[in-house]
Amino acid sequence: MHHATRTEPAEAKGNPSDHHDVAIIGGGPAGSTLASIILTHRPRSKVAVYEKERFPRDHVGESQLPAIGAVLDEIGCWHKVEQAGFPLKVGATYRWGRSPELWDFDFISPEVVEAIERPTPYGGPRTQTAFQVDRAIYDEILLDHADQLGADVHQATMIREVLRDGDRVEGLRLQDGRVVTADWYVDASGHAGILRRGMDVKTVPQTNLQNIAVWDYWENAEWAVEIGVGATRVQVLSQPAGWIWFIPIGPTRTSIGYIVPADHYKESGRTPEELYHEAIKADPRVSSLTRNATSRGMVEATKDWSFTADRGHGENWFLIGESVGFADPILAAGMTLAHTGARELGYTLVELLDGVPEAEADWLKNSVSRQQIRRVRQHIKFADFWYAANGQFTDLQEHCRTIARESGVQLTPEAAWRWLAQGGFTTDSGVHAAAGSFDPGTLKQVQWMLTNKASSWQLNKFNVFKMNTRNARRERIAIYAEGRIDRNECLVRGENVLPLAGWYGVLVDLIETHGRVDRIFKAIAANYGGASGVSGPQQQCMQALEIMLTDHWVVGRLDKKVPRIRVESSDQESLYIHWNRDEIPQDRASDAD
Repeated sequence: MHHATRTEPAEAKGNPSDHHDVAIIGGGPAGSTLASIILTHRPRSKVAVYEKERFPRDHVGESQLPAIGAVLDEIGCWHKVEQAGFPLKVGATYRWGRSPELWDFDFISPEVVEAIERPTPYGGPRTQTAFQVDRAIYDEILLDHADQLGADVHQATMIREVLRDGDRVEGLRLQDGRVVTADWYVDASGHAGILRRGMDVKTVPQTNLQNIAVWDYWENAEWAVEIGVGATRVQVLSQPAGWIWFIPIGPTRTSIGYIVPADHYKESGRTPEELYHEAIKADPRVSSLTRNATSRGMVEATKDWSFTADRGHGENWFLIGESVGFADPILAAGMTLAHTGARELGYTLVELLDGVPEAEADWLKNSVSRQQIRRVRQHIKFADFWYAANGQFTDLQEHCRTIARESGVQLTPEAAWRWLAQGGFTTDSGVHAAAGSFDPGTLKQVQWMLTNKASSWQLNKFNVFKMNTRNARRERIAIYAEGRIDRNECLVRGENVLPLAGWYGVLVDLIETHGRVDRIFKAIAANYGGASGVSGPQQQCMQALEIMLTDHWVVGRLDKKVPRIRVESSDQESLYIHWNRDEIPQDRASDAD
C-alpha cells in the first residue's frame, strides 16, 4: 500500500460531484459511528466513507463496555445490534494480581441480568450491560446504518494518496486515480493511520508495553458461565509470560487470543502459532472450555504497541479511534474510545459545518483532540498499573518492574491511588467522577484486588472542607450532550481540570456555602434526593469530592465537634467486584466424562 503525499492544490479540485462536507477514511466503528452521528444531528450533511475492505470481514477487538450502548441508541442503531443476538457482557473474570485466585469485575448484578428478556430496548438495566460482538457482523451493521442515514459509502476503495498543502488536506486520490475533496477530512483508518502518516504526524510511545497479540476464532467452545439469556463474562487469564482472552461472540463462535511481550516472543524462538497453541494447552480453564471445540485454523498476529499521536487535528482534518492512539487491550477500552470519540467529533463537525468564528473553531478543534488523547493516555496509565501489579507473570517479573519504573507507578496504596487518579476523573465526562469504566470507588477496589493493599478514602480523614483555587485560571470546557456542545466554565491548574458543572459544580457551591461534610450531604439529600446506589446523588457527590481532594482542588481538616461520614473500606468484596464462584470448567469436564 502506498500513501505518498505532495502539494497539489490545482489537481485536487476534482469533480464537483466528488466534493463532500466530510470525507472519512475507514468504515470501522469509529468511521461509521462518526458518519451516523453527523447525519443524525445534521441530516443535510454530505458525508462520504471510504473503506479499503469489502464487508463483512473478521476483525479483532470484540469486547465492549457499557458506554457504547448510549451511542448506539443515539444514532438509532441499538435495535439492529440487539437483534443480532450478540452475547451480553456482564463483566469479566480475571486471573490477575498478587493472588492466583479468579475474581470478577461485574458491571451489573447477574441476578438482574437473569431477568432480562431479549431483545429489549435501550434503557433500565441495559444501560449497564455491554455486547461481545462478532466484528464481521457488527461492523457491517454500523456501516450499513450509516449508508441508510445518507452517507455515501464506498467499500473496497483504497486511498492511494493524501494531497496536501502545508497543514491543509487538499484532497484524497483513490486507487482508480479519482480525486475526492471535502471541507473536512477524518482519519478513522485505525493503526494504518493513512491521514496521520500523510500529514507527517508523529506518534509518541507512552509506555514500555510493547506486546504482540495472537488470536484465532473457535467453534463450539463452551462458555465459562451462562447468565440468563445469552449473558456471560469474558475471561482474562494470566499465564507466566502473558495472558489469554476468551470472548464468546456468538452462540457457537468464540474469540481466543494470547498477548505476550514482543521481546519475549523474539527470545522464545517460537512462531506465533506455536506460542498460541502452547498457551491454550497450558491453561486448564481454557483447555477445558475448548476440549470439544474446533479452531478456524488461521492464527493471526499483530503488534499491540501503546501510543498516542502528538496531535489530533490540523487545519481541516482530524484523527479518531486508533489512528489517534492505542491503549493495551487489557481494559477492553478500544471500541469505547472509538465510539465516544466519534460521538464527540461528530458534534464538533456539526458546529463547524454550520459555521462558527475562527477563534471558536480553534477552541472546538482543540477541545475534541485534547479529550481523545487524554483518554487514551489515561487508559495507558491504567494498563501500566495492571501489568506492574500482576504477580502471575512469573516469567516477566523484570519486565513488570521496568514498566513500573519507567511509568512512575508506585505500588504503595496511597502513592498508587494518587498516580492513577491524578487528573483523569474530572475530564472524561466533565460532569461526574469517572474515567472509562472506573469510578473512584471501583478503582480503589480493583487496586485492592490487584495488590492486596487498600488505599484509604480521603473523605474519612476530614469533615470540614475549603476550596483551593490558588494559581488556577478560568477556562471553558466542552460538555457533549444530547446533540450539542455546552460551554461550561472550568478551573485549570497545570494538567488538572475542575469542571464547574455537573456534580463538581454542585459540590463547589455547597463547599463554599456550608463547608461542613454533614451539612453538605444534608443539602444534597434535600435538593437532589437521597437515593442510594452507585448512581445516586449521595454516591456521585462522594466520588467527586474524593477526586477533588486527590487533585487538591479541596483541602480538608478535622473538627472534633463536627460529625464525620464513613466511607466503606475498599479491602473487601462488593456486589460488583468479588472472588469468582462459578463452577470450574475442568470439574465440569470431569463430570461429563
